[in-house]
Amino acid sequence: MQSKKKKTILILTLIIIFIATLLDLIYQGLFFQLLPKPIQSYIGNLL
Repeated sequence: MQSKKKKTILILTLIIIFIATLLDLIYQGLFFQLLPKPIQSYIGNLL
């Protein structure tokens, strides 16, 4: 039972991190600003 609970928590954590990363890239947050300029411009053109 413990293994299933740990697995669920891990999956939820990964989903939250994924969503947070997407929102950071969309709204050009801190992680986005730390990226090199060429990558920023590439992502900016995609979004």
